Parts: sequence; structure tokens; C-alpha cells
Amino acid sequence: MVPAITEVPAAVWDGCANPTAAGSETPLAAACDAASAIAYNPFTSHAFLSALEASRSATARSGWQPRHLVLEDPGGAALGVVPCYLKSHSKGEYVFDQGWADAYERAGGQYYPKLQVSVPFTPATGRRFLVAPGPQAEFAQAALADGLRALCERDDASSVHITFMTEAEWRIAAEHGYLQRTDQQFHWDNPGYGTFEDFLNALAARKRKAIKRERREAVENGIEIVRLTGSSIDEAAWDAFFAFYMDTGSRKWGRPYLTRAFFSLVGASMADRILLVMAKRAGRYIAGALNFIGGDTLFGRHWGAVEHHPFLHFELCYYQAIEFAIERRLARVEAGAQGEHKLARGYLPSTTHSAHWIADPGLRRAIANYLERERAYVDAAARELAAASPFRKDGGFEIRPVAEEEMETD
Repeated sequence: MVPAITEVPAAVWDGCANPTAAGSETPLAAACDAASAIAYNPFTSHAFLSALEASRSATARSGWQPRHLVLEDPGGAALGVVPCYLKSHSKGEYVFDQGWADAYERAGGQYYPKLQVSVPFTPATGRRFLVAPGPQAEFAQAALADGLRALCERDDASSVHITFMTEAEWRIAAEHGYLQRTDQQFHWDNPGYGTFEDFLNALAARKRKAIKRERREAVENGIEIVRLTGSSIDEAAWDAFFAFYMDTGSRKWGRPYLTRAFFSLVGASMADRILLVMAKRAGRYIAGALNFIGGDTLFGRHWGAVEHHPFLHFELCYYQAIEFAIERRLARVEAGAQGEHKLARGYLPSTTHSAHWIADPGLRRAIANYLERERAYVDAAARELAAASPFRKDGGFEIRPVAEEEMETD
């Protein structure tokens, strides 16, 4: 266990977290082309996690005390790492266990501290047992799962929670005594569209017309949309975006999690992995959406505005993300937690996975019973939502002449 990510050299951490990108920049649109390939994930990178700690966004003072796990062979070479935190609350996780904590403490137990394996404040799926592919990968994943349980006992924590993990890791964790939990997000998948118009043609006519209308009305009132990435993101842009982030965060959960310093740090170390979509009116920024660019996925993270205009949120967060993903030939867009309104805009239900080790046998039994019912509910909800897909039922592209009466509204 290391109490700060700076105690692990960046090359060592990234060699486990993003082995296909370690030591060199890979093309942003490079997708996995083999079973053993691992697409670059910006959130598990040393740069992103160290920015959280250096900016004091994720520290012991904020209730996120780093307890990162490192697995080494007898010669001291790293075989795997895990981003892990000792937590004194359940904020900033997006997989909710406050009800478990309340029930346990009413029964006389102490739920906190607990161990949280995740990327703080980031509800994006990715690997959590960060192991490079190879003959030892399966062993290393199992060892890390067991090592977390040992760390839980050593720290006198009530539990270990691994959130937004891959389904393959979820199954491995279950083999090592972890309880299985599922939830749902809405993701956009790219089957190989050449243009945004190709995507629209795959939708039912009513949905296609609605999206065109929303995009048209979003930029009325003299609004201009600009995309910033790499060196085009300056401190003035971050100042504007931080104001948007603070406005949204203060309304949603009372106190935003990220400090202003965090944005400057990721801007300095990860600019080429960032897409900042900004809206301008009368010469100033009025709204923005922050995205991170993975090897095959665009991850939408934060949004905010100081002026509110119809459909501007949908344009910046959803349609610009889809357009960018098509241009960069990315396989999907993950637009964050919750939001059934995303369904009508082409984002379909996708199951997310978490695993939970509960030390107390009584609490474990109660949670296991609850999770069995919850998984059934999540599955049923996903089927119901999938049936309401906005895509054409034949699944193909629609090529047809536009009727004259449609031209004014389409």
C-alpha cells in the first residue's frame, strides 16, 4: 500500500493502467484490435489521479485518503496497481450505499471508514485491477482482489467497494467473495457512421426531426459553439469553465468536489486528451461541457452555464460529443451517470458493475438479499428502456426523398 500516487513512478503506474500507451502517445482513435489490447483510459492514468491529489480534491482532508495497492513480483517489478481510498463518507461515488451505512449504524455497527476502489468523482467504467496483459494477468487480478480484503482488515474498515469496473473484473471479484451489484447508464455506440447525418438517418423520423429542431434552436440568440483541445485550452477558458462547474455543482450537491487547481493541472498534463466544448455569446463564454478522450471512448464529465438557453445543454453535452466521436472514429460516448432523457437522443441503456466485500456476516447477508432483488430490477428496467429505443426498428439506414411539406420543419 502506498499513501500517495506520487510514490509510484508514472511510467510504472501507466505501464499497468494503460500499457498500450505507456511511454508513447498512441493515436487518439486507436481501438482495441486484439483480445489482449487495452484501450487507453484517461481516468486511470497517473496524470489524472495525481492531479486529483495534488489539487487537494481527493485527499484525507476531503474524505478520500489514498491507499493505493501495488502488486510486485519477488524482484520488485510491478505486476498490477489499484486506485484505492480510505473513506469517511459516501460522497462523490455515484453508486449509493448510504442506506447500508444507516442500517448498520442503527444496529450498532461502524460503517466508516470503508475502502473505495474507484476514480474519485468519476462515474465512468474502466478497469480497476490495473494489470498489463500477459501470462500473469489472471493471477495478478486475483491477488489484487485478495489484497484489498487484507488491506480492509488491516485498516479496520467495514468493507471494500469496487465501482464502475469491467464486467470481466466483476466476475473475478465474485469468485473471491465479493457481492455483485449492477446499475444503469446511457451510452452512445458508433457502428461506423461516417457523418452525424448518418446517425440521424438511423433514427425514427420523429426523433430525427426533434434532434434537428433542438440543434437549430440551441444556437439561436447569436450563440457560437467552439471546440477546444490541446494548446487551444488556456487559463481563461478554464476560469470560465470553472464558473460553470461551480454553478452546476452548487445546485446539484451543495459543494462541488473539484478545486480550481485540478483543471489547470489536467490542462497542463493531459491537454491532448481533453475536449472542451464551449458556447459563446456576445464575445464571452456562457456555457461549456468537459470531455476526456480515451482510446476508443469519449467520456463526457461536467457541464455548466451562466446563461440558460433552450436545448443548449443537449447540444454541448450530447450532440457535439456524438459528432466528435464520429469524426474521430471513436466506438462510443459515455455521457455520465443517470438521465433517461438521453434515450431520445440516441444514448441506449448500458449496465454498469460494482463489487462489494462486506466484513460483517450479518450485514453481508442483508446486503446480498437486497442486491439479488436490485439486479433483477435493473435487468427489467434495461429491457423496458431498450424497447423505447429511438432507432428505426429495422436497424438500417434510411435513404429516402424528402417530401416538400417536410422541408420547412426538418
